[in-house]
Parts: sequence; structure tokens; C-alpha cells
Amino acid sequence: MSGIRISDVAARAGVSAMTVSRVMNNRGAVKPETREAVLRAVEALGYAPNVAARSLALGGLDRIGLIWSNPSAGYLSEFLLGALEGVRNHGGQLLVEQCDDDAESEVAAVRRLAAGGAKGLVLPPPHGESIAALAEAERLGLKVVAVAAGSFRSEAGAVRIDDRAAAGVMTRRLLDLGHRRIGLITGAANQSASAERVIGFQSEIDACPGAEAIIEAGDFTYRSGLDAAGLLLDRPRPPTAIFASNDDMALGAVAVAHQRGLDVPRDLTVVGFDDIPMATAVWPPLTTVRQPVARMAAEAVALLAEGATGSDLVFPHALIERGTSAPPRLTAS
Repeated sequence: MSGIRISDVAARAGVSAMTVSRVMNNRGAVKPETREAVLRAVEALGYAPNVAARSLALGGLDRIGLIWSNPSAGYLSEFLLGALEGVRNHGGQLLVEQCDDDAESEVAAVRRLAAGGAKGLVLPPPHGESIAALAEAERLGLKVVAVAAGSFRSEAGAVRIDDRAAAGVMTRRLLDLGHRRIGLITGAANQSASAERVIGFQSEIDACPGAEAIIEAGDFTYRSGLDAAGLLLDRPRPPTAIFASNDDMALGAVAVAHQRGLDVPRDLTVVGFDDIPMATAVWPPLTTVRQPVARMAAEAVALLAEGATGSDLVFPHALIERGTSAPPRLTAS
């Protein structure tokens, strides 16, 4: 049967594409029952790995490139851990280039990686949506998988979550707690995930009678979280809850609350997005939306290794409730 992809096998077996790749390449530890499930799915679907792609995975694609300029150290750490796991499972190497967040710098980084022998690229945000980076990768014949882009682009494979739905889940939880005046700190304007999270937030606010959205711009940095939270709390009627579009900005909001003598969550609820390691290293630990960044990065490497770069894999998200969320102290008037 032609046209069967590794993602089809993964879906039938109820496992990840990376697990299928491990079974097919006999790499990494896989439980016997999981291996059997994968092999049954392979037989049932008539899946035959692309010989050229498999050859690349075991030889030619031994170097995978990654460029980054993401300001979140916590996010980058998780991403690198996942990407390193991916290349380890496929016997390759990870080449990393830092760049600035502009087209010229991105293009130069892609060229350096290609010159270093990279045959494929794993792109974290915002580079997975960079027209310049994607065009240069195509010109150089590099396969690309974008991670955590808010939407699927035909120029690259994608591994992501449903940002709109995830933001909606968190907003609904705040409304269920009784909050009716909720602040949102948006993410970087050059990432579609930021816009998707705003839409998910606003749709839940609009569906709740009496709910009010108060929005301030951020850019996914801790500093922008400090600034935006200050503007929200300076309002004559400040919000009773702040939803920051990533954990770094949420931690900035918690710091501003503490500076002003506010108790979190008794006086102010603060929630974030990503579930980076720092989310549990502060007090109180942060309520947030979990997107499995490390697993997503590892899966992106698996897609490159299998030549399945046309795939669009949407990972599940989860609401992680910890110590920074509670009902408002007073009912909003």
C-alpha cells in the first residue's frame, strides 16, 4: 500500500512516531508489547519505510541543525534536551547556531549549519515561521520540521499543540473559579501561537456574561511580564487574575505582585503557559498549561530521520493546577 507514513503507523499502534522509528531502526529501549503493537500496525497497513529516507537516517542525515534566539532559558533547555534525545536515538549529531531575531541573521545561521553538514533543520519558535529561514533551507535542499508554531505551514513539517484550545481551557478554569476581570499578557507578535492564544482566551471571555478581558502586550520575556503586569495592576480596577502567555512572563507577574505586597493567589491569581522547570522552582508553584516541549523536539528529529517532513503532529496539552490560582477574594463588582 503506497502513501502510508510513519505517522499513520503511530496512530494505529497508539504510540508516537519516534517509537515507531525506534522499532523500525532497532534503536532505543521499547517494551516488548509496544514493539508487537507497532509491528502489527506495520503489517496491517503494509508500511514500507522509504529506503532513501532510512539510509539518510542512518548515514546521510547524521547531522541535524537547530537555530535559536528564544529568550526563555527554561524553554530552550527543554527543547535542547528533547532534540538531543532525538539525535541520540537515531545515531546522529545536533549542530546548534544562535542567531538574532531577524531575517539576515537567520539566513546566515541556516547557511552555517548547511556548511557544517546538516541535512535537516529542527526549528523552535519563532524560526519555524520565518519566511527567510524556510526559503533559505529550501534553496539549500534542507528538510525542515517546525516545533510549536501556532499553525501548520506547507514549507515544513510541524510538531505542535492546539494553542487556541489550550488557552481556552485555562481561561475557562479562571472563569470557573469566579474571576470576571481577567488580564492577559500576550506573547511575541511574530509568532502565530501568540495570536492563537489570544483567540482562545477571548472566545471564552466573550462566552461568559459579565466577564471582562484586559490585555497588555508582552514578548515572552520575563522583563515584558514585569512591565505588563505593572500596567495591569496600575489600572483603577485591576484584574483579579492574570494569564500570561508563557511561564517566564507569568513569573514576572508573580514578582510584581510580591513587590506590591499582594499575596498570590489570595489577592491575585497568576497563571502561565509551557510548564518549564522554573514553574515548580518558585513559591507558590505556578499553575500553567503544559506543552511537552522536550517530547515535541524529539519527535521533530524522528520525523526528519524518517523523511516524514510533511507531517503535522498535534500533541495533547494539559492544565496543571498548582499554587498560584484560587477564587478571587472578593466578587468583582
